[in-house]
Amino acid sequence: MSSCMNIPSEFFEEMESSWKVRVKRVHLIEAYEEVDKAAEALSLAVTEDFLPVVLRIRATTASFGGPRGEIAYAREHKAVWFKGKRFSPAVWAGTPGEEQIKQLRPSVDSRGRKVGEEWFTTVKVEDALTRYHEASANAKTTVLELLRGLSAKLQAKVIVLVFASMLLVNAKALFAHVSEGRRKKWVFPTLIESFGSQETVQTNGYHGMQITGLSPYWFDSAEGSGVRNTIDMKSMFLLTGPNGGGKSSLLRSICAAALFGICGFMVPAESAIIPQFDSITLHMKSYDSPADGKSSFQIEMSELRSIIMGATSKSLVLVDEICRGTETAKGTCIAASIVETLDSIGCLGIVSTHLHDIFKLPLTTKNTVFKAMGSEYVDGQTKPTWKLIDGICMESLAFETAKSEGVPDAVILRAEELYVSMHKTDMNSQKNELKDEHNLSNAKGSHKSDNHPKSVDQMNNIFKEVESPVRMICQRTTSEVVIRCVVIAPRQQPLPSTIGASSVYVILRPDNRLYVGEASHLTSLMMTDDLEGRVRAHRSKQECKMFPSYISWFPGRAWLASWKLF
Repeated sequence: MSSCMNIPSEFFEEMESSWKVRVKRVHLIEAYEEVDKAAEALSLAVTEDFLPVVLRIRATTASFGGPRGEIAYAREHKAVWFKGKRFSPAVWAGTPGEEQIKQLRPSVDSRGRKVGEEWFTTVKVEDALTRYHEASANAKTTVLELLRGLSAKLQAKVIVLVFASMLLVNAKALFAHVSEGRRKKWVFPTLIESFGSQETVQTNGYHGMQITGLSPYWFDSAEGSGVRNTIDMKSMFLLTGPNGGGKSSLLRSICAAALFGICGFMVPAESAIIPQFDSITLHMKSYDSPADGKSSFQIEMSELRSIIMGATSKSLVLVDEICRGTETAKGTCIAASIVETLDSIGCLGIVSTHLHDIFKLPLTTKNTVFKAMGSEYVDGQTKPTWKLIDGICMESLAFETAKSEGVPDAVILRAEELYVSMHKTDMNSQKNELKDEHNLSNAKGSHKSDNHPKSVDQMNNIFKEVESPVRMICQRTTSEVVIRCVVIAPRQQPLPSTIGASSVYVILRPDNRLYVGEASHLTSLMMTDDLEGRVRAHRSKQECKMFPSYISWFPGRAWLASWKLF
């Protein structure tokens, strides 16, 4: 752009930006030279006619409200004029600037009307402005003619040019993606055909989706941030875990990795085998829609209907905290039915939930696997590890989460009291239900295996026989003894609150003998033993088919006891 002293730069930018950056100067040298000469002439006229007036006003030491003036750009009129007020001297004494003041006249617009009381110009400046506008208009016309001629020559190749332009944009984006991916140590995945095809298993040696070292895409794994997980998915996962355990983040990470993979991008992992999904669906939290007259649960049901109707055996379905917007009992049953439906479809995916009663229902699933987000006991507190593990986590850490967010202690203590009261009521109800089922089974003449307790009374007797000596030992050890029953369901992991605590566990072996073991708090601190590891070891060895009891000791606080079928 042209640049001249005493003329605002905005004037040249607006007058020349529409044509001066379109064609190189070498193609219209004469037009450029004419515009440059006109700009210099305009600068000279402004300097000779306006600058002395401005300098005179600046040299005047007037009080507040005294004369003022400046060289300004009148954008609406595309002109450079003098703008001032009360600058004429009361007495003409031949001082510097008076001659230029006498030459000023009111500025007018294109229709010859006076612009205002503060705008002034001269004949010389107006002539210079006219010359500049003509030179600029001629240059613009020449540029348009050159561009039209070029467009006519390239018209036959416009498709190629558009394609080349799009290819360049995509290439830059891909280059940026790969550069950032390599910096973050991402990898290109191995893409396989549909996981529902037997040919895929024979050809690739793997059936499903496997991602090793998956990290959340919004973290920089190169700097060590983010927890890595290994996903070996050959069916649906039913995922549980405490609040803040990383369920939602895991679903987002898997969704992004799968989407990146099938689009040909790098994924945030150490290695990955990703099938060619025909669809990827991710359902997160639903909100109500007052405009449509629908509650959050209605919105959720509408979205889940679309997911179920569109899912195939080649789909990836991810549902976070299913049926959270309605009452627990019916929401649990709806969630269970949806899990069964997805299992029957045969798609891959994850359904996460806090509806723990779903594990008490008679689910008819063939391939669904129970997974959980792990926890650990650190400095007297249970904290999530954000690691995906096998099993079921029935503890939500709701009280701990509420306390960490500043909920008053009195509120949390009262909540714990209500929880204990409700837990006792549920235990009594479960015992009555077990007795009713047992009586009904006897009435129908059903028989159980000889290796299992033959009645609820026998099971209760076993519990009492285990609990009685434990109570006696506890009372000898410390005067403050509290025994609380905690259930470990089949395939369920020990509660996070028991991790890191000294434990005594009791297992009923297949030969109807009791196996008593210890998970020491001291050894767990050395990372050599813990209750979760012991449970996993016994299950893998299949040494027992029942896990009737374990007693976990928190030094100086309490003892925990629980029993349930293994």
